[in-house]
Amino acid sequence: MFTTIESFIEEYQMESNTTQQLLDTLTDESLTQTQTEGYRPLGYIAWHLVHAERGMLYGTGLEFESPAAVSVPPAEAAVIAEAYRTTTQNILNAIRTQWTDEKLQDVVTMFGMPWTISTTLYSFLKHEIHHRGQLTILMRQAGLSVIGAYGPAKEQWAAIGRPVPTL
Repeated sequence: MFTTIESFIEEYQMESNTTQQLLDTLTDESLTQTQTEGYRPLGYIAWHLVHAERGMLYGTGLEFESPAAVSVPPAEAAVIAEAYRTTTQNILNAIRTQWTDEKLQDVVTMFGMPWTISTTLYSFLKHEIHHRGQLTILMRQAGLSVIGAYGPAKEQWAAIGRPVPTL
């Protein structure tokens, strides 16, 4: 869990930078990619990363601007990527100006349970990482290259002078 605002900010900047790189790779055509019929398309999951976490952070009392959670996902990948970029900055600015390290120990009700704000921030990051994993699978199915989040993706091994690992 996080004990300082700065420790969360550092972690969120790293994670959101990875997410941003993926969103910047999306194409308008890729937004309709699904795993199979009846599942959410790539564009929906990408848009979920832009605004849905606002619900979790909103429950902490943090105030920041973001697209409405009920809004329809845009059909343009660039709009999603820019909205994520803006929302991320709004979240960081809000945390820097509205919270102190002590605030992280405040208890809020999240999903009907008592959570500290520190726990909520931890879950907020894990939620994004979870959906980023879904995003990368759908991106591969749509024929897009992905980046490695915690190590090189297949396409990145050559760039570091190493052979692609074999099965």
